[in-house]
Amino acid sequence: MVIPFTASLLDGLDEGPELLPLGPRVQRLDLGDGAWLDLVPGWATGSDALFERLVTDVPWQADRRSMYDRVVEVPRLVSSYGPGDALPDPVLASARDELNEHYVGRHGAPDEQLFRRAGLCFYRTGDDSIAWHGDRVGSFIDRDTMVGILSLGAPRTLAVRSRRTGHVERFPLGHGDLLVMGGSCQRTHEHAIAKTKKAVGPRISVQFRPLWGEGGAGRERRTGAA
Repeated sequence: MVIPFTASLLDGLDEGPELLPLGPRVQRLDLGDGAWLDLVPGWATGSDALFERLVTDVPWQADRRSMYDRVVEVPRLVSSYGPGDALPDPVLASARDELNEHYVGRHGAPDEQLFRRAGLCFYRTGDDSIAWHGDRVGSFIDRDTMVGILSLGAPRTLAVRSRRTGHVERFPLGHGDLLVMGGSCQRTHEHAIAKTKKAVGPRISVQFRPLWGEGGAGRERRTGAA
């Protein structure tokens, strides 16, 4: 697959990806109603090299879904990995382990919130998008949970909206940025990536999620993603 892509001037393709220590780089934003976001700009340095590898190596699939009285194509390519699956690049396995160490190992989140599944989405152009939604891992159960998103390639704007007030926060994510949605976020807020007519480059998002109980993989198969 050949995708036109302009690398970041600060993220050379000749350097291998490296994950910076999370610790003090994590910026916490309180969204209200028990929801929060953690931001780590540029967590994966040299991430454009990782982006290029994933474009080539991941078995991308075009998904289709029922909508009202017809079946439509999902406007992005996808790939998913369960708890027993090898991730498509060692850097992603390291990212999952670092997230688990930070949130569960150091900050005491319950073991049931360990990140064990990964979903990848490929936004090829500004026509690729995802509508307002809350990831189903937080909708099927009345518990707090976390979803971590590593954003690679060109930035796209992730919008987060309160279900109660309608207030919207916007975050341009790309080139190795990390965003973690936690607390009640999947129940009390929605997130989306809108279509855009602006000239934007391709982006890959890698979403790390926990696995809730037996049969969770089946229930989460059609989760949203950003």
